[in-house]
Amino acid sequence: MTTTIVPITCDHPAFDQTAALFDAYRVHYGLPSAPEMTRSWLHHQLAQHRISAAAAIRADQVCGFVTATVMPASLMLGTAWSIRDLYVGPHHRRSGIANALLQHIIHSARAAGASRLSLQTETDNVPALTLYARVGFRPVTGLELLNLRLDPKPEDPGDTT
Repeated sequence: MTTTIVPITCDHPAFDQTAALFDAYRVHYGLPSAPEMTRSWLHHQLAQHRISAAAAIRADQVCGFVTATVMPASLMLGTAWSIRDLYVGPHHRRSGIANALLQHIIHSARAAGASRLSLQTETDNVPALTLYARVGFRPVTGLELLNLRLDPKPEDPGDTT
């Protein structure tokens, strides 16, 4: 079966299917389904050019997507791309879709002259880590990922309110 990778914009015919799959992705990570909020958020991010997205389409069905951001690479006086989200629907996994989405974003970043493409995933996500290593991604040593939560919620251990 042929897979086509297409850039997704707010007015692309596959936008609604992509938004629905994005909602399924959020549910996969334990968040409640919120189809309209997810659609609105994705639409806004794409319209404001905060992210770019591409979808994998088979038989007129969106079965996976990837999103990326472009950031300044100030020391290199260039740009670096970051893959923010990569998801393939459960029934379409292990069929080459994730690899096709990765190849699409790698090609797009190279064509745009980016100096680097990065991503992050959980340390126990062995299938993803295996795929990323096979494609050529390598762990970054000597750096720590740090976050500062700006919207504390009551369940946050550091919240004293």
